[in-house]
Formats: sequence, structure tokens, C-alpha cells
Amino acid sequence: MPEFVTLTQGAAQAVISLLAAALRSYSREGVQLTEPSLEPVPPGASGITLAPWPNRIDGGRWTLEGQPQQLDITEVARGHAIHGLLRNSGYTVLAASAASVELAAWIYPQHGYPFELEHRVEYRLLADESLWVQQSLRNASTRSAPVALGAHPYLRLGELPTEELELTVRAEQSLQADERLIPSRRQGVTEETDLRAGRKVAELEMDRAYTQLAFDERGVAVHTLQAADGRSVSLWQRDTCQFVHIYVSTGYPGRNKAVAIEPMSAPANAFNSGEGLRWLEPEQIFSIEWGIQASL
Repeated sequence: MPEFVTLTQGAAQAVISLLAAALRSYSREGVQLTEPSLEPVPPGASGITLAPWPNRIDGGRWTLEGQPQQLDITEVARGHAIHGLLRNSGYTVLAASAASVELAAWIYPQHGYPFELEHRVEYRLLADESLWVQQSLRNASTRSAPVALGAHPYLRLGELPTEELELTVRAEQSLQADERLIPSRRQGVTEETDLRAGRKVAELEMDRAYTQLAFDERGVAVHTLQAADGRSVSLWQRDTCQFVHIYVSTGYPGRNKAVAIEPMSAPANAFNSGEGLRWLEPEQIFSIEWGIQASL
């Protein structure tokens, strides 16, 4: 079975890896709209899907029905469990066409998470050459299971330096976090964190979640990187994702700055805070939708 699946629609192309069901590349008319990463392991979690939780669980510890749980520590530097349980898992292709692919992987009972779930991810290039993504979790356990979903794409606009672009996120609140990046409370955006009117990426040092997003009448919120000439690339998310995490990286290979725009149904440490956390009953399914579009 191939390591990557390539989708095409008109002048658009997307490359998906079986590892972590990750978006490794998305381009239109030869213009890269995500940071391409075709290495065996994507740098900086580039493009991976996140299940059954996004971001971090503090110390990998949480409590289930009064019993302490200890997840494996996968962010050693800070001592957290990060980005769910499928980051290093291979997915199976369930269905594929020229412009779409559906993949699946299983979460099995393990340290700190005694549940069995199926994660499905569908990528589709639409007729307008935009990218649509759906992620779903089905609880195959015999009792309710705590879940959240997210993804970790880095957006770019061709060869333009990302630090020259303007980032707009229409959110009323951000989550205040400690030095270990564990959020403690919501707060209204401040002069430092407000992205509603757009900020130059060069000014930003950020690893922060936002909420109270400006969803439109369709239940869609849009976050945009825009160039001075008006060209732009945007990530949209439906309102099953009430949070977006913005990570401005200064360590992405070959880039001075790279911007991850991460749609999430719950923020970091949701297993402890309960913020955005869903409890799925047996055979119940929870899904999120997001996608990427561009004006070139």
C-alpha cells in the first residue's frame, strides 16, 4: 500500500499520508497553500489529525469515575501527553477516487485511556478546487468515552514569506495559559492577543487557543492569511469546533515563521477542565468539518 495518496481536481492537488491521516500538501495552480512535508515523519506535527484529543493533557493525568488515569508522556520537554493517540499510527484506505479519500484507524484500550474507538478522516477536493475535510469518532466501547477532535495544518501562500502576511482570526476570547501551555481560564482578547482586525505575522509570537469565534449564519468561522496584494488563504471550521489554536513557529524547516491554524472541538487539557469535551455513548459518532480555500 502506498505511503501517500494524491488527490487532484482541476488545478488543485492534495497529498495525504497514511501516517496520522495527515495533510502533507495542498496546492492550487502550483501555489502551495500548506507547508509541504513529504518526509516520513512530518515536522512540527505538520498536517496531522488529532484524536481522541487535540493539544495537551497536563502531565498526561486525568480522572475517570474517581480513578486516576496516566497517559503515556509524548511531549517529554513539558511532561504532557500531546496530540492524541494516533500521531504515530498508520491508517487504512476505506475508499478513494481521483478527488477524495476516506481513511480509518483504531484507538485501542491503553495506558490512561481504556476505550476503543474508530477515527475516520475524509479529504475531498471540491469542484471549486477548495479542500473539505471531515473527521469522525465512533465509540466502539461498551461504556461512554471522553473525546475531542482537531487537526494541525500549517498554512502558507506560495513562496511569500509567511512573516509578511497578515493573520486575521475573528475571536472575542482567548485562553490564558501558564508557562507549560496549560490553559486556566478564558479572557477577552487584549491589545496583545486581538487578531480580529488582522496582524502582521512578523509581530506575533503565539501558541494560544481562541474561542467565541465569529460563526456566520451557516455555522462557519474563517481564519485568514492575506498578502499585501490581496491574495489570501483561509481555514474554515464548522461550529462543532468552538476553538481554534494559533501556533506561530520559528522552528519550521526552511521557514523563518510558519503558522499553524488548528481547528479544535476542545482546547488543551479538556480531559481535566471539561471544556468542550464530549462523552460518546456506545456506537455514538461525533464529527467535525473544516477546510482550506484560497483567493489567488
